[in-house]
Amino acid sequence: MGLLVPLPGRRRGASSNMRAALALLLFLAAAHAIHRGKAYVRDKVCQEYQMLGKENFRTLTIIANSRKYSNGTFEEIGHLVREIVSLAETCCADGADPSCYDTGSTALSVKSCGADSPFPAHPGTAECCAQRGLERKLCLAALRHPPQPLPRYLQPSDKELCQAFREDPREFADRFLYEYASSYSQAPLPVLLASTRTFLSMVSTCCISPSPTACFLKEKLERKTLSLLTLTSNRICSRFSAYGKDKVSFSYLALLAQKVPTAPFEDLLPLAEDAAELSAQCCDSVAEDCMQKKLLEHTAKVCTALSARDGRFADCCTGKNLMENHFCILAMPPAPAPELPKASEPTNKELCGKDGALHATRFLFELARRHPSLPDAILAKLYDSSGKLRGECCSTKDPSSCWDSKRKRIEAELFPFLEKASQLCGQYNDLPFLEFKKRLRESLAQAEPEASPAQLEQLLEQRVSFASTCCLPEAPPLLCASKVRPRALPPSVPLRGQTPHRGQTPHRGCPSPLPSFPR
Repeated sequence: MGLLVPLPGRRRGASSNMRAALALLLFLAAAHAIHRGKAYVRDKVCQEYQMLGKENFRTLTIIANSRKYSNGTFEEIGHLVREIVSLAETCCADGADPSCYDTGSTALSVKSCGADSPFPAHPGTAECCAQRGLERKLCLAALRHPPQPLPRYLQPSDKELCQAFREDPREFADRFLYEYASSYSQAPLPVLLASTRTFLSMVSTCCISPSPTACFLKEKLERKTLSLLTLTSNRICSRFSAYGKDKVSFSYLALLAQKVPTAPFEDLLPLAEDAAELSAQCCDSVAEDCMQKKLLEHTAKVCTALSARDGRFADCCTGKNLMENHFCILAMPPAPAPELPKASEPTNKELCGKDGALHATRFLFELARRHPSLPDAILAKLYDSSGKLRGECCSTKDPSSCWDSKRKRIEAELFPFLEKASQLCGQYNDLPFLEFKKRLRESLAQAEPEASPAQLEQLLEQRVSFASTCCLPEAPPLLCASKVRPRALPPSVPLRGQTPHRGQTPHRGCPSPLPSFPR
């Protein structure tokens, strides 16, 4: 089965309709795009509505709005979909009043602003509703929920799937589209569309098959590559959405440095830049094979560059399925910390020169390869802080004095903190969970001898929560970033994350990227 399949019941040659569907999704990706009230939008939507037909239009509207409002309820998405489909059905009919679309979209924006609005809630709605006319519609169109930290969709058993399908096929399909699209909201639209279509095709085929077990087994094997692509691209694009291109490049560079710390900076940087370019080109693309094609090309480059350096990469790269190879590489745990000399820090002149960002990135790379268990959330904060420090010091009249004062505090507070953070994640990844928790409780009791049992238990649960969420390769970037907040720390408490006592003035040196760890 091809990765990008035609819609069920459609000819395999109907690729133009697939492109039309994706073009439509560009207009529907913002749930209130119909609010724009522009004739060209009306004409475009009506063209696609008439080409696709009401049911396919409705299906794509469910996917687009579940993806956009990933924290909305099934009922809220259902209300919105009914309004959008009804508006298209009424205003795209032959002989419809030319003002129908604008009038209907205005009424929909008014309904969105009502106190009893049935549509997905958003904290920015009130600000949009304070505006009028087209400005309000455009503001509403720009609202979007943040992605779910982790996909919440859990596939039921084959028996449960068929039972729900037989009870109400339409309700089953609608609910699946909502749950799957909201869970994998960052996956590129073509990938999400192909994945949902093939899944529903599998269920509708196997639930009426005389041998459903064999049918499901066959179909799941055929869907395996697409399932991995959906999961992987959702992770890639979630990170790209949270970080942007430059930070994604650094994040991937650090990831590779931790998996193969013997590889030099010059070998890994091009791979990191290639991964960032892949994200920039394909996460928002409606090209049918962009993510699949670019990801497989990137995987081949990684395998060529690193298989000879690390046997684990060689093992991952022996398979014929490059998507499975890529997934194997992502799931690979960090390598043991190598014995390397202390990383040489860039000079003040280098940091403030035209290649200052590159010198800072190289130093952070050296930190990452010496601390293979350091989680992405902390490395990302270091990346942010390095940019802020360069902006602060390099803009002063005396950059060297500024940097010298920063370096003293970094050495005193940051480096010991990195050791402790790396140790936490290293133990979480290496030890059975109960043993990890036992050792952590013992170390906290020694570090905080004056804390009460209740306080120790609270600290324990905070750090266990951080480790179980953020020490993993697939750690959700936004959620983990919220657990590591930049804040100036008093010199007396560089590692405990305590706030100053009332009336105490915090030290105003280098803002630590690792305070309140973990929150």
